[in-house]
Amino acid sequence: MSDAPRHTILDDAQGLIFGTLMCALGLQFLTHAGFITGQTAGAALVISYATGWGFGPVFFAINLPFYWLGYRRIGLAFTVKSLIAVSLLSALAQLMPRYLDFSVLHPALAGVLFGFVTGAGLLALFRHGASLGGIGIVALMVQDRTGFRAGWLQMGFDAALFALALGWIAPDRLAWSLPGVVILNLVLAINHRRDRYVAT
Repeated sequence: MSDAPRHTILDDAQGLIFGTLMCALGLQFLTHAGFITGQTAGAALVISYATGWGFGPVFFAINLPFYWLGYRRIGLAFTVKSLIAVSLLSALAQLMPRYLDFSVLHPALAGVLFGFVTGAGLLALFRHGASLGGIGIVALMVQDRTGFRAGWLQMGFDAALFALALGWIAPDRLAWSLPGVVILNLVLAINHRRDRYVAT
């Protein structure tokens, strides 16, 4: 498998564009329903809901400290691609609501669509060597240094985030948010496996 052809610059460009577009679309389902998600995007949403600031600028600013960590742990190419992906998503999050709206969107469908669409977008980004969030990088660094599992740290962060969100989001909105988070994580867990799918 090591002699598999590597992605070209054009391959990476379409992967980053597709991935960020799908994640931006997923975000529209999420914010239209007033839901929340986990990780860095969830933190940006809570701040956005609490302050009225746009998600795009908040998401971009939150990710700034993580680029140095990404560079040190994973390398320059990952960091540059992630910066491009975060910048694209931040811009799309501000622009897309001007051109896309939903007159009818059931909360259950909003969560399901968010999970699947965002999962597809993140898979594309991962397979082209990019990411959208910094919490995962921190979790991996903590795991390396302390042995504490990255998954547990991320779960703890998300639990704290959901608890904090109760100050601005109704409990029923939080409950409706959970299926989307579960579906998103299942999509990634089932499909983002180097032993089953190979992409370079």
